[in-house]
Amino acid sequence: MDQELFFPSPHALLIILASSFLLLPSISSQVCQKTCGDIPLRYPFGSGSGCGDSRFHPSITCNDHQQLIFTTHTGCYPISNIDYTNQVLYISDPTMSTCACNQPSKGFGLDWDAPFTFHGDTIFALLDCSSSSPVYSPTGMFNDRNNNNNSSRVSLCDSSRGMPICGFLYGCKPIVSLNIPISGCCVYTPVNFGPSFEMDLEKLKCGSYSGFYSFNGRETDAESWKYGIAIKYKFAIDNVYPSWCSSCEQSGGVCGYSGPVGSFICNCPPGFNTTTNCFFGASFNGVSKFLPFQLP
Repeated sequence: MDQELFFPSPHALLIILASSFLLLPSISSQVCQKTCGDIPLRYPFGSGSGCGDSRFHPSITCNDHQQLIFTTHTGCYPISNIDYTNQVLYISDPTMSTCACNQPSKGFGLDWDAPFTFHGDTIFALLDCSSSSPVYSPTGMFNDRNNNNNSSRVSLCDSSRGMPICGFLYGCKPIVSLNIPISGCCVYTPVNFGPSFEMDLEKLKCGSYSGFYSFNGRETDAESWKYGIAIKYKFAIDNVYPSWCSSCEQSGGVCGYSGPVGSFICNCPPGFNTTTNCFFGASFNGVSKFLPFQLP
């Protein structure tokens, strides 16, 4: 006796499809934010766990006060702006010295395993450094004609542009009032931080530091400089914006992730998730909103 093949009716098939869609992973009923305060949030950044790219969380989060925060092992720093076109974020360090305020600091560092590097526009000036600071490294010993040992020391500081920058900084009232010698100022290149991207002022024997990423068109006026730290980020090894995330954002969704391997999801208003984009279910109500057409 021949067995008859069973085919579900179109109605039943649609119910199965809808049920499968409803089983897509959620983000604990969380709707990923499109902004944090006044700063737009786009991939790879997100407002919290499950939003954006998992590699960038918890380095970047939106706190309860709607302030976007950049976190490293050295502290938490407010993000003032994100340049998505050039993939640069700008942060401020509350312990950083500027032309308006000089204060002690422990320094700044990036996590070595995080997808960030210092942007080439960032300039650091170490202030109130000891004469024995390791920013001066011995180059060796040699004997003069009288057989007297002499040591020669070369600075790791950028002497070509360092002295003008230090001169302008040391002309600021808060620094002038400390009456510290300008010889204790060192313009320090981020590449000298080493592979850990660490600026430990205690080890460097410096009292504080200043950082800025633009002269703002007024190089001789330290009060006008844009103080802060510019940090470069990359999407991935090929640094290409993922097409699946672009499709999600164009449909009104926010890119996120779920599961132990951080699988992609598109978080859609008012909170449901898809593995593609939000167009599929955006215009329907109830179960039928997840279907391409109404049930009969």
